[in-house]
Amino acid sequence: MICRFSPKVTLSLLSACLLAGPVAMATLSPVALAQTVGTETAPADASSAVAPISALYDALKAAQKTGKTAQQRATMIAPAVDRAFDLEAILRRSVGVRYNSLSPSDRTRLLGSFRQFTIARYASSFKPEAQAAFTVAPQTRSNPTGGQIVDTTIGGMDGGDVTPIDYIMTNGASGWRITDVLLNAHISQVAAQRADFGGALSQGGASGLADHLDSKTAHFLHD
Repeated sequence: MICRFSPKVTLSLLSACLLAGPVAMATLSPVALAQTVGTETAPADASSAVAPISALYDALKAAQKTGKTAQQRATMIAPAVDRAFDLEAILRRSVGVRYNSLSPSDRTRLLGSFRQFTIARYASSFKPEAQAAFTVAPQTRSNPTGGQIVDTTIGGMDGGDVTPIDYIMTNGASGWRITDVLLNAHISQVAAQRADFGGALSQGGASGLADHLDSKTAHFLHD
């Protein structure tokens, strides 16, 4: 599915592009719902959790402005995606318990395919004509299950509809990184991907899931 934004970035388009699956709007994670209820102010040193999101949005804005093709935008976005996301943690949770039984080679191929899929999804979503505007709350808030939540919005440059996009951040050896994305403050990317990935994994194993992701990547990068 190739996602094309109108000048007003709508919730339905964001759900299709950022969660990239027909089940995205219907798949609600009880854990994700719990993750959004915390209102406790984050400690001052947790403000560094905001930095990867700000850098990601700066890269998206630059790619949206100067990237004429999806491949050009993907090249521009890739370093910020690698810095902002803990892709292995997201993939592990998206696959579920079956991830533990995968061979090292299967995990390596899946992670490579998932990385390209994630980058291509953003490159497809934020075309020059999208003119999306990004805001990032300067303060994080505590996540009841651990880590911090960074609140952001994505909307049209004309001040039209905006969509809340919240990021679950976990602090590890590589610093603060994204471990889940909540669309409209409660729709979990991990939960949506678990439903989407599960079918491909059941039908074709790790190779089938990698092929599934590669196919989506090819669609996203086709201008």
